[in-house]
Amino acid sequence: MKTFIFLPLIFLLPLNILSASNKFELSGKVISIKDGDTIVILNNNKQTVIRLAHIDCPEKNQPFGTAAKKFVSQLCFNKNVIVNGSSFDRNKRLIAEVFLLDGKNLNQELVKAGLAWHFKKYSSSLEYARLELIARTKNIGLWSESNPIPPWLWRKSKRVTFAHHEK
Repeated sequence: MKTFIFLPLIFLLPLNILSASNKFELSGKVISIKDGDTIVILNNNKQTVIRLAHIDCPEKNQPFGTAAKKFVSQLCFNKNVIVNGSSFDRNKRLIAEVFLLDGKNLNQELVKAGLAWHFKKYSSSLEYARLELIARTKNIGLWSESNPIPPWLWRKSKRVTFAHHEK
């Protein structure tokens, strides 16, 4: 009888390990806001840098960059959050969605507030595309500008300018 009860659990165990290996769920306190789309949490006395998935916020010295950082700080600094991620970027940051304890998705709140682009290069999420379209239509945040420059183009133009000055 004991063999019969434990046998199915033995077969299910590898499936749970496989499905869990691609996902990271952490909870912790937000201890730093690096910019609009990068935070640091403290989990079990270990710091983890989180890069918000699906979005790209304006750079610090770009219009609305400071507003995005302030928005994130007001929502989550020094608060506990739940982080769901699946991969790390080249800078060893966990790419993740961050959930506040009231259930709000921090990543989506930034897009709703017009303080982030849906980062279509790395995300095919229809929900993020929908939220960006609504913010654009309502001229909220960065969409109130006549021609907002996406941060990936802003970064590229700064690299070109820097390289030009180095010559």
